[in-house]
Amino acid sequence: QIVLVSGHLDSWDVGQGAMDDGGGAFISWEALSLIKDLGLRPKRTLRLVLWTAEEQGGIGAEQYYQLHKENISNFDIVMESDEGTFRPSGLGFTGNAKARDIVKEIMMLLQPINVTDVYDDADGTDIYYWMRDGVPGASLHDDLSKYFWFHHSQGDTMTVQDPNQMNLCAAVWTVVSYVIADMEEMLPR
Repeated sequence: QIVLVSGHLDSWDVGQGAMDDGGGAFISWEALSLIKDLGLRPKRTLRLVLWTAEEQGGIGAEQYYQLHKENISNFDIVMESDEGTFRPSGLGFTGNAKARDIVKEIMMLLQPINVTDVYDDADGTDIYYWMRDGVPGASLHDDLSKYFWFHHSQGDTMTVQDPNQMNLCAAVWTVVSYVIADMEEMLPR
């Protein structure tokens, strides 16, 4: 059984793609690094996917889906961060009411950093196929007020990334992915 965390590498037109979507790739990698460094071993596999060709029509995501869809019942949740890594506020979530209640309870663990909101509908080109076919999905919600200042611009460089805000995003990703991966049962469908 698999809990999938992900981001994609988008630097295809201008800039470096550090915020769109290197930040999502970084926090996904960091989540797994933190879990490993803490010596935690969840019941399910945590899988990191760094998608490619999202901007060219989600080609990498579609190929991954085609290669793994026969095991769809083993995918517990698919998570994608693709709206920058600014100050997080919560998660977008797609799934049934019982699964949503569980995710809301998990998000309460993040009360000390004031990141507890669960919004309707996860968003992500790279996890779309999975959610369409009933796998619960989550996407990071963060402060988008500056997102389009940098999105697909020459300014989308590493200087956009705030290490403190990225650490908060990585904390959200780490807690949610680990707790779901370590629950007795998979999220209800």
